[in-house]
Amino acid sequence: MLQSLSRPTAHSRRILLGYLLVAPLLLWLAGTILYPLLSAVLLSLQDIKIIGTPGAWVGTDNYARALADSRFWQALGRSGLWVLANGVLQTVAAFATALILNQRFPGQKMARVWIILSWIVPTVVVVIIWRWLLSSSGVVNYLLVSLGLLDGPMGFFSTRNSAAMSVVAINAWRWFPFMAVMVLAGLQNIPRELYEAAAVDGAAAVQMFFRITLPLLQPVLFVLGLVGTLLSFNVFDIIWLLTGGGPSGATTTLPVLIYETAFTRYRLSQAAAISVLSGLLLMIFAILFIRFMSPREEDA
Repeated sequence: MLQSLSRPTAHSRRILLGYLLVAPLLLWLAGTILYPLLSAVLLSLQDIKIIGTPGAWVGTDNYARALADSRFWQALGRSGLWVLANGVLQTVAAFATALILNQRFPGQKMARVWIILSWIVPTVVVVIIWRWLLSSSGVVNYLLVSLGLLDGPMGFFSTRNSAAMSVVAINAWRWFPFMAVMVLAGLQNIPRELYEAAAVDGAAAVQMFFRITLPLLQPVLFVLGLVGTLLSFNVFDIIWLLTGGGPSGATTTLPVLIYETAFTRYRLSQAAAISVLSGLLLMIFAILFIRFMSPREEDA
């Protein structure tokens, strides 16, 4: 009996093997996620202005200073509008594109490859292309003036509203192909027999869309809603390269404010505090989104 107690059973060996198999993944996650997160939290609790310099322990002063700063709340509001506008534009464009690419037409395969090209183009190239297109001598201004929609060339990045709308449109153009491919993959998984049966019953195309397509795409839309929101919220490169957060802070979202605070105003710890607050907001959003927007099994 003592021998059987000291000898590991088959069940305990399987458990030990499971821990050994997931150990590399847990170590990788700890090194790439947990360690940077803890470092950011520790940095936010000190008073460090420049990387490599010593700082005193200040507790939650940086959080209090960030929450009392009107620029934080303005940037948070802009981030909310940024995510909402990008979500609407990208969803509409992705849905329309996916529905077209789901049809059979000559050159369908080439069109599916072509649509993804704008997504794989480097951000710097995207910025250069759109800066040229929207310049005073660019194609967009030429067409608008030629059609009589403008009296003369306009500066798309020179006013607050036009700069904000231009950056949103360019970012939506940059990312909608990724969403279109995901929606197209979901459409491909819907059985054709459902549409054929609905057609036999006399259902119109609109009825098929709302009764078949949308309900069966709920799992895909749920993932895109969650991932797309998190990705859009954290966009920094395209905004900074196009406008630098201007004019007059019109495109200063939270990621841009974090960069400015850390590397323009040289308040590294306060930037870390804003980063931690942003992470908490995204975490709360993700939990609420999963809690209330997760598709039910009977609807999926």
